[in-house]
Amino acid sequence: MTDKILSISQPELISQLFGSYDENIRIIEKEYSVSISYRDSKLKISGEQKDTENAARAIKSMMLLISKGEALTEQNIAYVISLVRDGEDSSIEEITDSDLVAVTVSGKPIKPKTLGQKKYVKAIDENTIVIGIGPAGTGKTYLAVAEAVRAFKAKEITRIILTRPAVEAGEKLGFLPGDLQQKVDPYLRPLYDALFDMFGAEAFARLHEKGAIEVAPLAYMRGRTLDDSFIILDEAQNTTKEQMKMFLTRLGFNSKMIVTGDNTQVDLPDGKTSGLIDAVRVLKNLDDIKIVRLSEKDVVRHKLVQSIVKAYEKAENERLKKNYRK
Repeated sequence: MTDKILSISQPELISQLFGSYDENIRIIEKEYSVSISYRDSKLKISGEQKDTENAARAIKSMMLLISKGEALTEQNIAYVISLVRDGEDSSIEEITDSDLVAVTVSGKPIKPKTLGQKKYVKAIDENTIVIGIGPAGTGKTYLAVAEAVRAFKAKEITRIILTRPAVEAGEKLGFLPGDLQQKVDPYLRPLYDALFDMFGAEAFARLHEKGAIEVAPLAYMRGRTLDDSFIILDEAQNTTKEQMKMFLTRLGFNSKMIVTGDNTQVDLPDGKTSGLIDAVRVLKNLDDIKIVRLSEKDVVRHKLVQSIVKAYEKAENERLKKNYRK
């Protein structure tokens, strides 16, 4: 057993590090099998040498987040721990220096929370077409919508267009109630939700009525040229090759396109190649097109989402290994 002492230069922040009822410190203690105590502006970490060193690195990173005004949550504690595990904790300052993308109608600031998200936002700022690939909960769609709202409010573009393929995943559209718009609305609900967050329901309704915001199934894009627009294609793994080509060739002057999807969640019929997977292969070397891959480390939803993503990845890797041996 060994002790490691950390001097805390901002003792007024120590209560945020510990959290209500010390829940934050208990997470760190459990992760590294250490015990942590605080007295006279000093933290004492007791445990095996490697564990105390890793816990100290994690605590330093968390204190940096707190000093920059970030609230410690289970999610960013888990993210710091993953950075320490991969030897990337020195890059935590890059996240704290991330620029604000937008502010929700309730006043919540939106900015990248992980290194992968920061790379994704930077790619959107610097390229005309960005393809963002990653598992559920990595903020692919939400950050793209935030970037669209920022560009719209800055008058860089005059329209926001959000679209999804209406792929039948277990339900037949024909059996759903209502007219065509009512049938496809459930597929578009996540896009509506993000826009409500940014604009508020009333402002969204006004802009939608004026045509400044359009939320529509992918089929509605055919035959159009989209100028002065910020266009987001969500759930792109469920496009066919033909649909993806049709979408990308809608690009007009002074427009930007963001394509998001998860290539492990393809709901297309057997034998159909995902347009997302095909586009990455075809477009990977073109200028002004950036492909950004996010991972389970970039998941910013409930901590169980990250665990679920990792479990499915592990199962898929085992399946591929088994098939390879055959």
